[in-house]
Amino acid sequence: MRKDSLEEKKKNECIERNKRSIALLKEILAIPSVNGMNNEGTVAEFIATYLKGKKVDAFVQKIDETHANIIAKLEGKSSETVVWNGHLDTVPYGNVEEWSTDPSIPVEKNGRIYARGASDMKSGLAAMVFLLGEIGESGQKPEQTILFLGTCDEEKSGLGAEKILEEIDLSSGSLLLIGEPTGCKLGVAQKGCIWTKLNISGKTSHGAYPEEGYNAVEYGMKMVYRIKEWVTTYTHRVLGTATAQVTMIRGGIAPNMTPDFAEILLDIRTVPGISAEEVEKEIGKICREEVAKTNGEVKVEVQIKNARRAIEIAEEEKWLQKFKAYLKKNGAGTEETGINYFTDASILTKKESEIPVLLFGPGEPQLAHKPNEFVELEMYEKYIEILGEIFSITYQK
Repeated sequence: MRKDSLEEKKKNECIERNKRSIALLKEILAIPSVNGMNNEGTVAEFIATYLKGKKVDAFVQKIDETHANIIAKLEGKSSETVVWNGHLDTVPYGNVEEWSTDPSIPVEKNGRIYARGASDMKSGLAAMVFLLGEIGESGQKPEQTILFLGTCDEEKSGLGAEKILEEIDLSSGSLLLIGEPTGCKLGVAQKGCIWTKLNISGKTSHGAYPEEGYNAVEYGMKMVYRIKEWVTTYTHRVLGTATAQVTMIRGGIAPNMTPDFAEILLDIRTVPGISAEEVEKEIGKICREEVAKTNGEVKVEVQIKNARRAIEIAEEEKWLQKFKAYLKKNGAGTEETGINYFTDASILTKKESEIPVLLFGPGEPQLAHKPNEFVELEMYEKYIEILGEIFSITYQK
């Protein structure tokens, strides 16, 4: 066959493959999976059916009537296992009047697809599923065994990731690749998240005589300021400074009465180098010291409502180096980035296993949870190509 004819054939194959990958993305985006509203298991069932049709071993792991995971596995040439993960759910649409299109229906225009979940993170999810299907249908074997985990309830409690840990040991994996939106930048770190609730009890008095009471709101805020001051002493080269802020507060009886009770919720975002246990211990210490200043007149109860640990991949990890080498070789940037919000990585690695985590996806993080969310199709197609090449999967350009 002539060289120009061969090139033309490859070009046409690439065009057809891109059409199929975009069609799959649209199908997945068209399945509503708003957390707390829709049945996320519907997406799991669709993906399982798709992969089985491509000769990939896949099954649905049912949790309850509205939650299910999809688990698939492709045996590789070696016993080394890499884990790919994407979540099935999305956040609500928000005010639909702020959208230029219907957020429940994927719309393609100007090289983009608009829909809820387009960036966070059904584009990363669909790309992984598409590539698995391509491998399965070809009959080829990847270099490593690929374990794909499509998890539900990531946007809230992480029910899907928790269920995975009950039945699957991930500790022997050589990589956990999370397809969260990073704009195809290397996500080398992720902030942890700790929600802390302080229940402060004081002593009421007439508003005209505050010195006769113990203002629960004010004492609670003294604790908050000290906690925030301590948390923000921790920084990270990619993630920046750890943060703490009040996100909910309730207290007070009447305009002319000293509050005898306050309930304060803190959102704390940690960086690698500070554990959830250390944060809880320091909060307890600060609260005890403030209580001691009142001779026991003020009391506080500390409740940890959520504890997601911070994640970081070591610079020397082979997979990070492999991604960097590929991107550099192909003239792409090797910029490292971090994610300030939590992902299923903080659950899937909470047993302190040694599996390294890399966050890498085609979506853009600044578009997540916002109106007019979209994914650039060029980035989506590029992402599929990168994964195919890095994991030594047959992928003709």
